[in-house]
Amino acid sequence: MKATVLVRPKQGILDPQGQAVESSLRQLGFSVGGARIGRVVDLDVDAADAAAARAEVERMCEQLLANPLIESYEIELAEPQA
Repeated sequence: MKATVLVRPKQGILDPQGQAVESSLRQLGFSVGGARIGRVVDLDVDAADAAAARAEVERMCEQLLANPLIESYEIELAEPQA
């Protein structure tokens, strides 16, 4: 099963990369209200079903992929294409 994890800084946590992107976009003439920089992790998970895959990816996020003190994450699951 394919899983995509989106990790980004929690609200209220300083995001220097996001601030730099926001500033640069404004200098280029774009009207933006804010920018946050995160990362995307695509995984192929061996699991019997979606619930097992989600549980496995949750553990991955808690143990390695995200720092729960300063980052939030979202998990999206998709069946593999045949």
